[in-house]
Amino acid sequence: MPPDAPALDETMLAMDVVDTLRHAERLVERELRGEERRDRLKARLREIYATQGIEVPDRILDQGVAALEEQRFTYQPTPPSFARTLAMLWVTRARWGRTLLLTLGAVVLLGAGWYFGLHLPAERREAAQRIELSTGIPEALRAERERIAATGNAEALGEADRLVAEGQAAAQAGALEDARDRLARLRELQATLARDYTVRIVSRPGEPSGVWRVPQANPRARNFYLIVEAVGRDGQPVEIPVTSEEDGRRAVTSRWGLRVSAEEFERVRRDKLQDGVIGDPVVGRKRAGTLAPEWSISTTGGAILQW
Repeated sequence: MPPDAPALDETMLAMDVVDTLRHAERLVERELRGEERRDRLKARLREIYATQGIEVPDRILDQGVAALEEQRFTYQPTPPSFARTLAMLWVTRARWGRTLLLTLGAVVLLGAGWYFGLHLPAERREAAQRIELSTGIPEALRAERERIAATGNAEALGEADRLVAEGQAAAQAGALEDARDRLARLRELQATLARDYTVRIVSRPGEPSGVWRVPQANPRARNFYLIVEAVGRDGQPVEIPVTSEEDGRRAVTSRWGLRVSAEEFERVRRDKLQDGVIGDPVVGRKRAGTLAPEWSISTTGGAILQW
């Protein structure tokens, strides 16, 4: 038959003995170095319990010393393992779960913002650009070239063919900005051919009809300009691209300074001095289908935008 189990009070007393030994750490180190000192250790334990008015039998002391040596009542943590890690995470989920959920939520929001706010629009732009390069720009180049060819202007058609070739090559190479530039220049060429206007000297009272400049390259010289404006058949101003020969600035305007000879400038000046107006202000005519005006005065075609 199996031996009777020890009484609960004896077991508790043995655990208390072990606990007493564990808290008397220096005593344990000093007294448990050899088997011959076990009796001295028991005697010291009797003294400790005697001061507390507790009488401990020898067998309880023996059980306590043996239990301490065997670490019977000492908690031994579970060795590290994957299962232990999962268990610890589950036990402490209340502490880190909220933070994890907030972090995951922030990551999801940031990811969604990046995808829908940046990535997806960029993909759509790239797709639109690929379509524009593959079909849109080449078709637009050919259409503008046909419109220019219909005018019968050989000079303009030669320029159009060059721009079409450059635009198509840029589209095939994926150079979208270059392709768009050639298309814009082709459209500007077509718009130039379509314009129909006259160029007149500004002859209204109180407004200058001409100015002169001292060029930086030659301080002894003078450049003379008549202030002119482009006017359509309906009498309304017509805006055209003009490039200043002074600083290279380009602008779309209906009024500019047209460089003329000193003799032409003087003729206009005397004409206006007579009665405040110019008798024949028309100095050029730009017909549809042509690239530049036909001038009725001596001019280099140079221009300024400020006076």
